[in-house]
Amino acid sequence: MKKLLLSTALLLVLSLSFTSCRDTKKAEDAVEAAADAAEEAAEAAGDAVEAAADAAGDAADSAVESATEAVEGAVDAAGDAVDGAAKTAEDAVDAAADAAKSKVDAIKKEAGH
Repeated sequence: MKKLLLSTALLLVLSLSFTSCRDTKKAEDAVEAAADAAEEAAEAAGDAVEAAADAAGDAADSAVESATEAVEGAVDAAGDAVDGAAKTAEDAVDAAADAAKSKVDAIKKEAGH
């Protein structure tokens, strides 16, 4: 009976040791998987930060380009307004000169009569 008890105890100890080794291996695998997942998450966060920085840079470039185009448009519009005002002033001076010349001719005609 002593041999039977010792054999049973030996089998129980061996089965527990193999089971615990297997569990340790699974725990190590779980730790490695968690470390890999954390590393991938950190890389994804880095990629997201880079993408956000690129998007912000693109937005700033677009804003600068839009502002430049708006200023150029305003300069062109101001130039057109000045040209239009100069043409209108020139037409008004011509009309006044024609009116004055007509008046002078009318006065000369009356004086010459």
